[in-house]
Amino acid sequence: MFTGIVEEIGSIKQVQRGEKSSVITVSAKKVLENTQLGDSIAVNGVCLTVTNIEGGCFTADVMAETMRRTNLGSQSTGSRVNLERALLPATRMGGHIVSGHIDGTGKITAYQKEDNATWVTVSTDDNILKYVVEKGSIAIDGISLTVAYVDSKCFKVSVIPHTSQETTLLNKSIGTAVNLECDIIAKYVEKLMSFQGMQSKQQDDISMQMLAENGFI
Repeated sequence: MFTGIVEEIGSIKQVQRGEKSSVITVSAKKVLENTQLGDSIAVNGVCLTVTNIEGGCFTADVMAETMRRTNLGSQSTGSRVNLERALLPATRMGGHIVSGHIDGTGKITAYQKEDNATWVTVSTDDNILKYVVEKGSIAIDGISLTVAYVDSKCFKVSVIPHTSQETTLLNKSIGTAVNLECDIIAKYVEKLMSFQGMQSKQQDDISMQMLAENGFI
């Protein structure tokens, strides 16, 4: 698990592409402190397992499903990425619960400066927007942010100077794809409500006629 508070910006040193998967090597510093093989690091919000550490870099495998769901497939040598180590029991929960399992991608469609902050507009699909609520949380490329506006086509967040300095978000061009992870609580609530609805329907289907037809009475 992660908090969505980016620890540092790293850079892609090498990408070895397979047919559907890839192996990436990331240059980093802070996130390598006390990191061991098998530990998890979020790269642009994607939870990856460290398979090698050498020369100020770590290597991770990126499976086909991750390539389909995220923007890691579009990264190349020199690309800057947001990095965060998995949280420890004593870690301050400065952001929100982030699993590192990306729901899909969106596209940055606009930037708008307002005093010391910058509004960022992200367009995405209905299957993601249904989980996005005003004043709720969302992770964009692994950055924990508060939703300030949402409609049927997009959502907006307001980025403070500290976030702009410590992450890659405001350095992206209009049209760039970003990884999105919705608040996990919303997905659990949807699943629970769906399950309860199925149970209710099953109970409604039980009648005296049904019991008689199946030999119970």
